[in-house]
Amino acid sequence: MANEKVDIVIIGAGASGSVYASVLAKAGKKVVLLDSGPDWQLADLISSEIWGRRVKPAGAPILLEGKNPMAYAAQGGWGVGGAALHYFANFPRLLPTDFRMKSEHGRGNDWPISYEDVAPFYDKVAREIGVSGDAKAEEKWRPAGEPYPMPPMKTFRNGDIWLKGFDAVGIPLVPAPVGMNSVEFKGRPACLYDGWCHVGCPIGALANPQITYLGEARKAGAEVRPWSTATRVLTNPAGTRVTGIEYYDEKHQKQTQEASVVLLAAWSAQNPRLLLNSATDKHPKGLGNASGLVGHYMMSHHVANTWAMFDEDTQNHMGTIAVQYMSYERYPKTSHPGTFGSSFVTAGFAVKTSDLANSRNDLFGPELADYMKRAARHLAGIKTFGEEQPTMENRLELASEKDEFGMPLGRLTHSFDQDAVALWNANLEEGLKVAKASGAKEAWSARGAIPTSHLLGGTIMGTSAENSVVDSYGQSHEIPNLWVAGPGIFPTEGASNPTFTIFALSQRGAERMASQWGSLTN
Repeated sequence: MANEKVDIVIIGAGASGSVYASVLAKAGKKVVLLDSGPDWQLADLISSEIWGRRVKPAGAPILLEGKNPMAYAAQGGWGVGGAALHYFANFPRLLPTDFRMKSEHGRGNDWPISYEDVAPFYDKVAREIGVSGDAKAEEKWRPAGEPYPMPPMKTFRNGDIWLKGFDAVGIPLVPAPVGMNSVEFKGRPACLYDGWCHVGCPIGALANPQITYLGEARKAGAEVRPWSTATRVLTNPAGTRVTGIEYYDEKHQKQTQEASVVLLAAWSAQNPRLLLNSATDKHPKGLGNASGLVGHYMMSHHVANTWAMFDEDTQNHMGTIAVQYMSYERYPKTSHPGTFGSSFVTAGFAVKTSDLANSRNDLFGPELADYMKRAARHLAGIKTFGEEQPTMENRLELASEKDEFGMPLGRLTHSFDQDAVALWNANLEEGLKVAKASGAKEAWSARGAIPTSHLLGGTIMGTSAENSVVDSYGQSHEIPNLWVAGPGIFPTEGASNPTFTIFALSQRGAERMASQWGSLTN
């Protein structure tokens, strides 16, 4: 069944899709967002581990393979708002060096833009949705910018207890910038510090898309269409333009949404899956894939977790699932001898019962119960995110298995290379030094499988169709009215959380799209 043609159809109503919807709807465009899950409201975001599972995906459509399979359920989002419904809202920036990896270090890829191209949009996003932090304190590591609109979040003992230890090893900490309200902001209340951010914030103190960009988009006339699963991007017979989207509705009926422009803003593994499944005789390798790079250069951060038990009460139930303090001190690419890549250091986060159990996954039965009783008052942790270099081997391909709509599943193969493993180990070793210097009674590294966090790449930006899938705005090199948004367009990942950069790049791309609308639709 065909729907009335619109100006733009957006696949995915998460962090990136919501920004485009807001900018384009305010510019007077007829906007439709398709999302495969339900249309969640704030009242649906219940502070419970079990109920919180509803906003996270499970199972198909992605098969996970490789030496270090990518975590899926915790990293994706199910329903309108996407992963940003339940994200930690850590808002650090990439640093200038991240944009010049190939030029400075002969590894990875250079971005076709610089930090200075993105910086004004970091500031704009902070003003729009609200960021709490201390920009001046961060400027010991990054270029100066505007102050954040809100002061830093409160700190609690589970964060402050680490300050002495980090100082002892030469790592200065500053308040972490977060997309949360330390004070009332634009009619949204301040944070309660009860630590349930990872299952969604029912009061609206967390800047999730439903109450920021999507809310603005809806007010400007955008239509959000939940329970709508995209399966193919459609093209004209010549293969020179996209014409719309094939999707299945809540009743599993095939639908067509025609549009002048198509934007793919789904999860980083889902966007290349759609492009590959949209192959035609004019685009036999998939849409926008003349370079053969669609689905390649997929990246993940690795996470070095250090846990410690202290004699005093660490107030570990208080705070946010984000962090209280952060540092770029280990961000230079050769900070640890014999390793390569940036590290982003964080400290101080609220823990829940599941965290108490998972922090000692070697214990069972009565021993685990006894440990959890002690940990409930005395446990605290730090996390260091590490950078992975992009490689062709880390990839998304179409599998022979199909989903309920007859679309091939994606097969996501991911393995950390020797540099990443060495960096992870170095960060774990330093974490133990910090814990000892902080006065911990006991301290241990969370070893075993290397944790993955954030999926990036697969539709990387670059200077031409020979070395990338899209340009710096997210526009396909080959098909001018096909665009891609989100962390999939990052050509390198740095070590800091990507969400702030996702918002900033989406704002930059959306403004470009609006300003170039005439050339896109002619």
